[in-house]
Amino acid sequence: MRDPAMLRRLAAAAVLSLAFTASALAADKPHRIAIQVDQNDPQIMNLALNNATNVIEYYRARNEDVEVDIVTYGPGVHMLRSDTSPVQDRIRRLKDFVFPGKIQFSACNNTRQGMEKAEGHAISVVPDATIVPSGVVHLMELQEQGWSYVRP
Repeated sequence: MRDPAMLRRLAAAAVLSLAFTASALAADKPHRIAIQVDQNDPQIMNLALNNATNVIEYYRARNEDVEVDIVTYGPGVHMLRSDTSPVQDRIRRLKDFVFPGKIQFSACNNTRQGMEKAEGHAISVVPDATIVPSGVVHLMELQEQGWSYVRP
């Protein structure tokens, strides 16, 4: 018959080993956050930029990498329009601040096309923005890839 005390010690060692392994794997997991902006509201836009800045500063202090994607669609695309964005300067400063880290500003092409049709002219986005086919689909796919999601 086996010694119950020995079995308990072995079980405890196995549990500790799993805990250390899980903790090491969590530290290796990339930090990635998608931040949604779907309102033409400077307060919401600035809050999203504050969220991004805080996340970047937090992981920079820990010497860890982080990727940020601020995804706009619907009225939120105004955040990235070169003619209507109230936060263009902050976007440029944040892009410079995060270097060499990764930040992307994604503008929904579905929304942009709707705005172009309604306004009767081409809509351009700020130089730091990327056009994605659909903002909602882009958010969904980022979450499917394990990105965290925040809506300020």
